[in-house]
Amino acid sequence: MTFDLLLESFRYTYTASEFTMMLKIAILGPESTGKTMLAKQLADYFKAPWVPEYAREYVEHLTGPYTYDDICTIARKQIEQEQEIDNQPSTTQYVFFDTELIITKVWFSYRFGRVPDFVTEQLNTGFFDLYLLCLPDLPWEPDPVREHGEDRDFFFNWYKKEIEQTGKPYVIVDGIGNQRFQNALKGLNTLNIKA
Repeated sequence: MTFDLLLESFRYTYTASEFTMMLKIAILGPESTGKTMLAKQLADYFKAPWVPEYAREYVEHLTGPYTYDDICTIARKQIEQEQEIDNQPSTTQYVFFDTELIITKVWFSYRFGRVPDFVTEQLNTGFFDLYLLCLPDLPWEPDPVREHGEDRDFFFNWYKKEIEQTGKPYVIVDGIGNQRFQNALKGLNTLNIKA
């Protein structure tokens, strides 16, 4: 399902008394750490929307290596997705994002040595309420899009540092199978976000 169709499925007509503010939860971490599975599980559990990883979809359709301009396109789409969700009334408590701009910022910096101002400006808005940072304790599962399987600890620490710079709360999520999901739920509870 494309993001536009996903978003359309959550558009309803509400009365003013039904409007609630969704807590925006970003799920990030190195590659092959179960982010997509966790996003789906949490969305199912809370009957909440989730935003799939756009970068993967985009890169899978490239016919050559990705470029700086490709990453700019991905970043702009991520910002558009954030803005679309932010403008939607909802009766759900959460919306879950499978990755977000911190990963894109690191990607820019690592691969190209520079980060566009518009990415930094969006990150400075403090869009997300909570970050779930996935520990690289799952086995590496290679696929044609994934890179740097041997560097997952390096990227985990970089993402952690970037999250800390936002001043937003975060929870490190570890565990295998259902335990990972249960640990994410515990993390939401620990931060006094009712799960």
